[in-house]
Amino acid sequence: MTTVRRLGRSSDDAPKEGACDSNAIVYENKYEFCRYSLKIARFVNAHLGFSAYVWAAGVALCRYFEKENISFTGQKVIELGSGTGIVGILATLLGGDVTMTDKPNVLKQIENNVSINIPSACRHRIKVRALTWGEDNSNFPTDYDFILGSDIVYSSVTYPALIETLLYLASQGATIYLSSELRKSNASPSFHQILLPRYFNCQVVDRLEDKDVIVYKMTKIGRNSGDCLPSKD
Repeated sequence: MTTVRRLGRSSDDAPKEGACDSNAIVYENKYEFCRYSLKIARFVNAHLGFSAYVWAAGVALCRYFEKENISFTGQKVIELGSGTGIVGILATLLGGDVTMTDKPNVLKQIENNVSINIPSACRHRIKVRALTWGEDNSNFPTDYDFILGSDIVYSSVTYPALIETLLYLASQGATIYLSSELRKSNASPSFHQILLPRYFNCQVVDRLEDKDVIVYKMTKIGRNSGDCLPSKD
């Protein structure tokens, strides 16, 4: 069950000064996954666009972790397009050493939710860093065990850069969990059905038929570095 409440800036629960735009409206949603209770704040009206929402694909990926009793203990994890941070936070609580990434303007929202949900004793296992796909790849290692992404396939303009970043991060054999809501308007069905299989072994492991949300488990197909990268034109 999800509880939503609107917080004024005078509330004791409001984000710390500098956490978001002074005109931002903060909503908090409560979620239960894997016996953990998460309180996820969303900085609406803070110019974060799609990043200010908890999307069905993110909830679906968390539910998949719960259903499959997945543990990330001792595993090195990176999340792309973390947004509110709900998936990366759960992966941390499930034992992972997690790096959460997004565009620079989204990091305050993620950091706020980390401070709310991650106990101080676990903070050494979580990092929040800026990552622009296709540009900042070399700032990150390639020895991740898992790569996570939920509803990050939203604009066809970004698809070549996303593929490039996934190939780079998965170059040492990482397992990728990608949860997406398929929308014909942004050509995401062809991205998943035609483009991804050129570079990755793709397996559908879960789906929400009523919302067209599909969870993929993927591994990189063996190739030489840089071979046949998608065109950015």
